Amino acid sequence: MSDESEKKTPTNFVHDLIDEDNRTGRFDGRVQTRFPPEPNGYLHIGHAKSICLNFGTAQKYNGLCKLRFDDTNPTKEDVEYVNSIQEDVRWIGYDFGEAVFASDYFDQLYDWAEQLIGDGLAYVDSQSLDEIREGRGTAMQPGTESPFRNRSVDENLDLFRRMKAGEFPDGAHVLRAKIDMASKHLAMRDPIMYRIRHAHHHRTGDKWCLYPMYDFTHGQSDSIEGVTHSICTLEFENNRPLYDWYLDKLKVYHPQQIEFARLSLTYTMMSKRRLLELVQEKTVSGWNDPRMPTLCGLRRRGYTPEAIRNFCQSIGVTKFNGWTDLSVLENSLRDDLNKRAPRVMGVLNPLKVVITNYPEGQIEDLEAVNNPEDESAGTRMVPFSRELYIERDDFMEIPPKKFFRLSPGVEVRLRYAYFITCTDVVKDANGEITELHCTYDPATRGGNSPDGRKVKSTIHWVSAAKGLKATVRIYDNLFTKPDPDDVPEGGTWKDNLNPHSLEVRETCYVEPSLANAQPGDRYQFERLGYFCADSEDSKPGQPVFNRTVTLKDTWAKEAKKG
Repeated sequence: MSDESEKKTPTNFVHDLIDEDNRTGRFDGRVQTRFPPEPNGYLHIGHAKSICLNFGTAQKYNGLCKLRFDDTNPTKEDVEYVNSIQEDVRWIGYDFGEAVFASDYFDQLYDWAEQLIGDGLAYVDSQSLDEIREGRGTAMQPGTESPFRNRSVDENLDLFRRMKAGEFPDGAHVLRAKIDMASKHLAMRDPIMYRIRHAHHHRTGDKWCLYPMYDFTHGQSDSIEGVTHSICTLEFENNRPLYDWYLDKLKVYHPQQIEFARLSLTYTMMSKRRLLELVQEKTVSGWNDPRMPTLCGLRRRGYTPEAIRNFCQSIGVTKFNGWTDLSVLENSLRDDLNKRAPRVMGVLNPLKVVITNYPEGQIEDLEAVNNPEDESAGTRMVPFSRELYIERDDFMEIPPKKFFRLSPGVEVRLRYAYFITCTDVVKDANGEITELHCTYDPATRGGNSPDGRKVKSTIHWVSAAKGLKATVRIYDNLFTKPDPDDVPEGGTWKDNLNPHSLEVRETCYVEPSLANAQPGDRYQFERLGYFCADSEDSKPGQPVFNRTVTLKDTWAKEAKKG
């Protein structure tokens, strides 16, 4: 029988390839990687896998990893995204020094384009994009050569320089590589290298109206920077022959492109375009909504960078696409927060309890453990009073079998406090339970009975006299199906949005010590889950907590057993 404690070392074929390169002396034993996002949106958990792989690989081999922005499309890119990406990479835990940009190399890229034109390996095509697309053919049918494919070198150079000078409107011409319109690789059928874009660039301003395509940019950028292993996701595998062709024809330093399977996480949408729709349509409150898979959303929800790094390490790196269950990420978070999060008590659905034999007006402080996983965390004092709040779910007037929490005549332990027994149930005119009357045993202070009697349940509580009112946001998955694209014919991915992904509870009570909770502080609410003080809305004395992740619910398991 397998044991979770006997975990196998995660697969990482990229490191196997690098080990072989180092054994043979390729790249002289040097390892340099890069993380190259386009600044057209916020990073999400899928990008975290690439961040950890690229920066982690460089660390493992005492190499170098650069953060490089592939900023070749000014119509979709913005400095807002540049700043957020840098913040996210640093938050994950990696120092990249000073970021670099593909736009740093625009002059060199342009010169290389002219070099290919001069070598008869590139030409200006004056067809429309639709005509170019139609002429590319299919996987079963070769493409059709452009009527402009055999323009002379001089004519191509003249047109290309006039494109750069701004003489033509958007779409009038493109520059294409001259390769093979019958190639089995569609990417090799005279791909577009440059297109005209009269648009302001967030770094180069209005210097350029001619912008290189990604495929003409990233390989040469790798070469300029001295990257050894250009690690990218599997959808770029079909473009690797083009990556190699450009570098070979330009006769420049040639890195190795390696493709790995991107992260597909259940109940999670990874498309930046679709995430943008959710933001624009106000389905979520913004890019950092705690339901979003963006790194800023996960950070606001209470995720730790350590948990994300450990998650990325645990799932390994392969060449095969597949799904990773969301529970793997959540368990990584639980493992991390279990070690670091202070324990507190909070009541999310309060039911008042009056201890009828406890002295009126008396408040006593009881000692509570801050974190049983960390002795150095010490203890705290929690106020106890005659009137308390407990979870409404911790009481049932007519309990089923195996329900061992509070019910009439049943004795339970209050965490860190006393044994209590329910003696009376108070209801309103509609028959709703509004209050419980209980008695306590003064001899059980601290939660133990001197006569050795046992109770079957321990429940948490908050003093009604000293407790702090708080708002708590209960988050669930943003989608109802593991694959958000799993829809019947005629449906859309939005049909799988979860209408119950957010529940706001404004009448919760927590220990008074949480009055000083700072934005981003994380806690374990005992028996309930892990929570984080919201980074935007939580204020001293008026805390707002986001549920980060649940605890394992043993009662739910029992209920399922029937």
